[in-house]
Amino acid sequence: MNVEQLLETAAAMVAPGKGILAIDESTGTITKKLASVDVQSNETNRRDYRDMLLTTTDLGDHISGAILYDETLRQEGKSGVSLIDIMNEAGIIPGIKVDMGAHPMAGFDDELVTEGLDGLRARLKEYAELGAKFAKWRAVITIADGTPTQANIEANCHALARYAALCQEAGIVPIVEPEVLMTGTHDIDTAYDVNELALKTLFTHLYENDVLLEGTILKPSMVVSGDKCPEQANVEDVAEATVSCLMNAVPASLAGIVFLSGGQSEIQATEHLNEMNKLGPLPWPLSFSYGRALQNSALKVWGSNPDKNVSAAQQELAHRARMNGFATLGDYNSNMEAS
Repeated sequence: MNVEQLLETAAAMVAPGKGILAIDESTGTITKKLASVDVQSNETNRRDYRDMLLTTTDLGDHISGAILYDETLRQEGKSGVSLIDIMNEAGIIPGIKVDMGAHPMAGFDDELVTEGLDGLRARLKEYAELGAKFAKWRAVITIADGTPTQANIEANCHALARYAALCQEAGIVPIVEPEVLMTGTHDIDTAYDVNELALKTLFTHLYENDVLLEGTILKPSMVVSGDKCPEQANVEDVAEATVSCLMNAVPASLAGIVFLSGGQSEIQATEHLNEMNKLGPLPWPLSFSYGRALQNSALKVWGSNPDKNVSAAQQELAHRARMNGFATLGDYNSNMEAS
């Protein structure tokens, strides 16, 4: 483990005014995404879409890194230059999704556990040689009647900790993502309790597995009402609940926190992040690692005419990245959207 390298990379990932672009969709997920704009999912189209995103002019001004899928990490862009080289030239740190997805947990109905530890040491070694500086592993925690169980939370947090230890052994910064899904009828208080339990359990396992927190990034859910809850918490309540939860469960030595958007709209994700950063000072930087909340508008524009709308789609991505960059500083306001 090169501690200095880990600390340097982790700090750069959460640099002021910057966040992470998540374009690590599996082949199945990107196929659905492209189908939503009537674009066929083949290797060329998947490459072209991600090339469009990564070649956005001045993207590195507000995007510190991008999480890639295995296919993308190995591809050349339309220019013939590898996407890794394109990212490095733009000052965007390459990252890689390394888990093998969430699967049904044996003996526990309707709960999922993430797999992928088998062979991970060798995969991380190869990914480091290919240029990846950080990695991501996502756990999925569901709120419903009787769930989550303690067994499910323990299983997912143990896997996250083992993954994180293997990453650091390979010189790669781990992003640990215990996603508490926002799907359901639960209220914000229930979301708070489940997020707090998941985070406290996670950091217990990280400690037990000797993971260096200063070289680790957390990617948590925001504490929000379930999407089918009749009473939706407002922006201020979400910000206060999320920051309170983090303060109660996350050690101050952690390198930084990058939120997932988890199904929120582009504007919601920006507003919530901005409101949280207005509550500072906090022990860690609060930033973003958004997928849909950065890509949605760009995808729609690009998908309407992939050959002609590259520049227009890139403007959509650049705008959302800039808005979220301001939100990491607590300097965003809705009037900026018009610009």
